[in-house]
Amino acid sequence: MTDAKDERAARLKAALRDNLRRRKAQGRGRAEAQPAPDADRTIAGEAESSGPDSDKSRL
Repeated sequence: MTDAKDERAARLKAALRDNLRRRKAQGRGRAEAQPAPDADRTIAGEAESSGPDSDKSRL
């Protein structure tokens, strides 16, 4: 019975370690993908047509 518990604990430990590695890699990827803080994030015309009353179909 203790062997089964030890095996389970070892599997959980390995799974947690892999999960932590994966999450750290995701966090690093997100940090690299973010634009520079001084970059202009607005696109010309976006502010005019993004309101709730705007006609987004533009047909």
